[in-house]
Amino acid sequence: MQEKNWHHLVSLRKHTTDDLAFMRALYASTREAELAMTNFTRQEKEAFIQQQFNAQYQHYLHHYNSDKFDIIEFDGQAIGRLFVDHWDREIRIVDITLTPGYQNKGIGSYLFKQLFEQAKADNKTVTIHVEHNNPAKNLYQRLGFELKTQTNEIYLLMQWTP
Repeated sequence: MQEKNWHHLVSLRKHTTDDLAFMRALYASTREAELAMTNFTRQEKEAFIQQQFNAQYQHYLHHYNSDKFDIIEFDGQAIGRLFVDHWDREIRIVDITLTPGYQNKGIGSYLFKQLFEQAKADNKTVTIHVEHNNPAKNLYQRLGFELKTQTNEIYLLMQWTP
């Protein structure tokens, strides 16, 4: 799947409450490896995911402008989420997540490049938090993000400057 062949199939649409089940399943996919190392029962894992997803989602709604909390679609099918907040001097990527089957296909890079174009036009930087050991950090560095600050031993704030 090369970008030139599919970029017209990728679109964003504002999320609705109808998307919450998809978003919860998407969130669960990001925690599978971690939960596989626990002794939790299936029910305990589901309860944990539900609680953590709800806490994250409420945090995002409370602390960020939700006008750009979008579902990423590929040919009309939901495949991820892209939550972005626009500030005076920066575009903050609050969250970007793709379903496992659509990762490592250039879709994330394509969406980042769209945000970079917007940042150039608005004379803003683009920032994103990432965990220090998250493999996505390598993608961000390849796209030109640099370390801005380190909040603690876990989270890095990375910045792209036009």
